Amino acid sequence: MPTGRYTRRTKGGPSDTVLRALDNLPAAPGVYRFRDAEGTVIYVGKARNLRSRVRSYFQEKSPPDPKREVMVSKIASFDVIVTDSEAEAVLLENNLIKEHAPRYNIRLKDDKSYPSIVVTNEPFPRVFPTRKITRDGSRYYGPYADVKAMHLMLRTIRSMFPIRSCDYRLDEETIARGKVRLCLDYHIKKCEGPCEGLVSHEAYQDMIRQVEQLLKGKTRSLQALLEERMEKASEALQFETAAALRNRLLALRRYQERQKVASADFADRDIAAVARTGGDAVGVLFRVREGKVVGKHQYFIAGAEIETEEEILEHFLQRYYQSTDDIPPEVLVPAELETASAIEEWLKDRSGSPVTVTAPKIGDKAKLVRMCAANARFVLDGMLVERQATAESIPKSVLALQKDLRLARPPRRVECFDISHFQGAETVASMVSFLDGKPRRSEYRKYRIGSVEGVDDFASLREVVRRRYTRVLDEGRQMPDLIIVDGGKGQLSSATAVLTELGLSQQPIIGIAKRLEEVFVPGESYPLNIPKSSSGLRLLQRIRDEAHRFAVTYHRLRMTKAVLQTLLEEIEGVGPKRAHDLLEKLGSVKAVREADTETLAAVVGWSAARNIRSFFEEETARPSEASGSEPAVPPGGEEAA
Repeated sequence: MPTGRYTRRTKGGPSDTVLRALDNLPAAPGVYRFRDAEGTVIYVGKARNLRSRVRSYFQEKSPPDPKREVMVSKIASFDVIVTDSEAEAVLLENNLIKEHAPRYNIRLKDDKSYPSIVVTNEPFPRVFPTRKITRDGSRYYGPYADVKAMHLMLRTIRSMFPIRSCDYRLDEETIARGKVRLCLDYHIKKCEGPCEGLVSHEAYQDMIRQVEQLLKGKTRSLQALLEERMEKASEALQFETAAALRNRLLALRRYQERQKVASADFADRDIAAVARTGGDAVGVLFRVREGKVVGKHQYFIAGAEIETEEEILEHFLQRYYQSTDDIPPEVLVPAELETASAIEEWLKDRSGSPVTVTAPKIGDKAKLVRMCAANARFVLDGMLVERQATAESIPKSVLALQKDLRLARPPRRVECFDISHFQGAETVASMVSFLDGKPRRSEYRKYRIGSVEGVDDFASLREVVRRRYTRVLDEGRQMPDLIIVDGGKGQLSSATAVLTELGLSQQPIIGIAKRLEEVFVPGESYPLNIPKSSSGLRLLQRIRDEAHRFAVTYHRLRMTKAVLQTLLEEIEGVGPKRAHDLLEKLGSVKAVREADTETLAAVVGWSAARNIRSFFEEETARPSEASGSEPAVPPGGEEAA
């Protein structure tokens, strides 16, 4: 698949070079990736015609789309991948979104967080719930967004079929040698004892086929099969077998009674719809098998500001069907999809039989789609109401902190800074973020201090505060409700001076000193008198301690890397850059020591690689030649690396 890459200016619109490059884009199907100035992928999309689709982002639209314009303003470069077909572009786009997790693509709650039911690829398969998908020949049914429905299915299977629950790997050798003994399940007739060869491979596999019919929703055909076998067993006077089949039928009928009849044509189909409000959306899919709804799956979707409902639905279908092997011959959707033919081809490749994606306008099928869309809207409204209730609920510790600090509004979002170094070496800073009294680890940041020489915590704090909030202002993001600096009046004054320079003189900020847990505010000579029993003070201490932990952890990592890199720099032909490359590629000094010459040469070249091998070979021989010699690596150095 050929690729190409083009650049544009981040300000002032596309450059002349880019405009010429846009004219040379191929009119072919493929995938495009937009990158920001740092080279990070911020958006991945697919197109039937790359030329027209990519060019459309750089053209003025009427009416303008502010949210899309924000994304386009951050595009510094892009590349395209031409595919042989639109279906291949669908699959490639989905894989690239999972790989890069772009900021401006919609984000579905990962299917892996939902459990599935697996039928293992073994001579005597097991059936159990799992959240881990392993492509080893096992069959997966789901995923189940409704965990209660999954457990109901498992209980039905357990009540109907005596399938083994042990996790032994049973094969002919294991059974012949008698390595596994019968367990309690056999004695209470929950298992037929395959571990001791008491049930044949053929009989057990036949039972598994019936289980899979149930998992696929084929209850009518399964019921007919069980009724036929029960009658034959009764006619042959095999009353125990007939009674067991009768019990399976009763359990199956109880399960069928719980299912909602969706259509009278006994067809297999999936029905999908989405509901959207702003950047939030919900996708709902009904699994209809033999005319009955056997499963409902719903996915919460975020970051949908720049996508249309049709594009959201396309992503929803791609993500869902990539995680399941149960694909029906028909998928109903609310509106015609531009990529319907590509999705059909992709689903056909996955299922091995033709699949149609249609948008019915009238009749019973249209009613089913409207029912699915109504469910999606109901789920979305419930999610928004719950979010609003959560947003309005402020923890007591946050309210106590507001009272203790005499703030105008509750400090729901708090950012705290700490500086860490060892006698001025490898000075680093940390910033931790708390929302409603809970850590937001995805928003933690760590900084290397580059403009400060020696020990100067005040200057280091000024640098990191300036870097943090200059970027916040440039990106138009919201300031925190409260800033905390780890330290007393000196650190607080340093940070306050920077905020004033940035035009943020009204920003709430405090300093908390470790020694006596004193809390200082700007303009006050003495610390605030906060009761030691206050939950607000305990919250401050917890945030400060977390910032300290995060800073110390990063500082130790930097110090360890510096020590290891210095060790490698002792080798002839290895300077700071090569030492850094070796640790970056191989991960540790131990890995460098154990690597062969060819592996090392791929990083630093043959000459330096031979020097490295000689150095470590001599180091290995050195203790035997002179007892008491010091090891080449400080104790714990390799483990720390």
